[in-house]
Amino acid sequence: MKIYITADIEGITGAAHWDETDKKNADYGEFREQMTAEVAAACEGALNAGASDIWVKDAHWTGRNILPSKLPRQVRLVREWSGHPFEMMQELDQTFYAALAIGYHSRAASGTSPLAHTMNTNVTYIKINGQYAAEFMISAYTAGLVGVPMVFVSGDAGVCQEAQELIPNLSTVAVMQGMGSSTISIHPQLAVEQIRLGVEKALKGDVAKCCLQMPGHFSIEVSYRKHASAYHASFFPGVTLKEPHTVKFEAENYFEVLRFFSFCMD
Repeated sequence: MKIYITADIEGITGAAHWDETDKKNADYGEFREQMTAEVAAACEGALNAGASDIWVKDAHWTGRNILPSKLPRQVRLVREWSGHPFEMMQELDQTFYAALAIGYHSRAASGTSPLAHTMNTNVTYIKINGQYAAEFMISAYTAGLVGVPMVFVSGDAGVCQEAQELIPNLSTVAVMQGMGSSTISIHPQLAVEQIRLGVEKALKGDVAKCCLQMPGHFSIEVSYRKHASAYHASFFPGVTLKEPHTVKFEAENYFEVLRFFSFCMD
C-alpha cells in the first residue's frame, strides 16, 4: 500500500501567530517539532494500516520544515519546490492508494483561524465553481485528477468542516479552533495520538467512498489584495480582468487550473 501525505504548519496544534510559522523567528522551532511529530504520527497510522511505502510533501512555505530523521524509515520526503503545478501535491500519481493532509488550515476570507489564507497572503479569496476554496480543496481536486481518494485531514476546525462538506466520508481530526486572533488547541500529544489512530482507521475503511467526483468544467475567480497582481495575472492565457483586484479563468481540465495557479499566485 502506497500512501501520500501533504503537510502544512498553520493547522498544527497550537499555532496562533505568523511568527510561529517563519524560520526567522525563535518561536518557529517548537512548531517545526510539532509539525514533524504530527506527520510522523500519520505515517505510523498508515504503517499500522498496512502501508509499505509513504511519500510526504513538506508543503509549508520553504518546503524545508519537517525534520527527516524523526520520520519512519519507510518514508520518502519531498522538500523544497520543483516548480511543478501540483505544488502541495508534488509527485502524486495514480499509483497511490490514498492521500492524507496534515496541518491544513482554513481558507482565505474565512473567520475560523487567525492564520487563514489560500496559497499566499496576497490572495483575498479564491473561488472554484462559485465556492470559496481552501488549500485543502485545491489539493483534493489534484488528488481527484489522478484518481486518488483523499481520506483524512487534520488541522483547525474550520478546514475540517470545509473538507467534510467537500468529501462527506473523509475522516478528520480538529486539533484546534480559531477565535478572532486566538486559537484554542488540544494537547500536542493528544493531537499526535488522535492523528495516528484516525489515519489508521481511515485507511482500514472503504477509501473508495472518498473519491472526489471531478466537475466537467472549472470556473475560477481570484481576488488579490494588490490590484497590480490582478493586472499581471490578466495576461495569462484565458484570464480576464473582472475588477481591478479580481480575475476570472475558465477551463475544462483541472490541470489547466493548477497551471494558472502556478503562474499567477505571486
